[in-house]
Amino acid sequence: MTQRHASPAGEPDTQKPPPADAPMTPHQAFDALYEFCAPALVRQAYLLTGRRQLAREAVVRAFHLAWQRWPEVAMDRDPAGWVRAAAHDYALSPWHRFRPRYRHAEPPLADPSDRALMHAFLKLPPVYRRTLLLYDGIGLDLPDTAAETEASTPAAANRLLHAREALAALVPELATPDVLPHRLAALATSARLHAAGSSAVRADIERRTRDCSRAAMALAIGLVGVTALALHVAPDHYERPMARGTPIEEPPPPPQGPLSPQQLTLHAKLKANLNGGPARMIPEPR
Repeated sequence: MTQRHASPAGEPDTQKPPPADAPMTPHQAFDALYEFCAPALVRQAYLLTGRRQLAREAVVRAFHLAWQRWPEVAMDRDPAGWVRAAAHDYALSPWHRFRPRYRHAEPPLADPSDRALMHAFLKLPPVYRRTLLLYDGIGLDLPDTAAETEASTPAAANRLLHAREALAALVPELATPDVLPHRLAALATSARLHAAGSSAVRADIERRTRDCSRAAMALAIGLVGVTALALHVAPDHYERPMARGTPIEEPPPPPQGPLSPQQLTLHAKLKANLNGGPARMIPEPR
């Protein structure tokens, strides 16, 4: 990438590591890239977020992705730029605002001018902060800045101009263009952030990779077991379902027809002798 100037905030990130005489193993190459880029990336992530722990976490996450895709990163024309883009993407993720640990205010900086600059810088939209950091803090040219922020060159130029104007309105001393790179470099180093050791980071990355592999294997075994159980208990032939029965309705009572002569005779006899029969059956009036 073309560079216009070098600044302490991005100096290790914009130079090429010295070539080695003998080919390095992937672990050695990863450690060399980490030692070369991590200190500057931590400071850059701190400028983008204003949070120390999130800055370290973003760098570790970026190198975690780099180790997972190491063949791709190792063959990239700019491995440092690949890791830088991953760290910036993670640091500016909007989901961090919902995490409990990042809802509390960060301890303020000791210098009042640094506090004012950090407060003004964090008031810019995230894409403005990233554009300003890449161009004025690290020293990338405008096309590379546009490519890394996934924007066209005119769009990146407009973002840069608006970011400078907004920052100068909040901090008047930054109206001079040459002052901003030095102030960003001083602000990045004022927090005194240090990256973790490469061996510890790589060991943690390998441990997480093993845990993810074991979890994926356990999930696959569980799916195989559930599938086998389903095949075992499932019916092996088609059983036709029973048809629904039709409810039976009780037939209505048959209509009563005319009485026969015998029935008429019996009816008349019963009606005429209602009080007939033994005396014991007749109620006695009292």
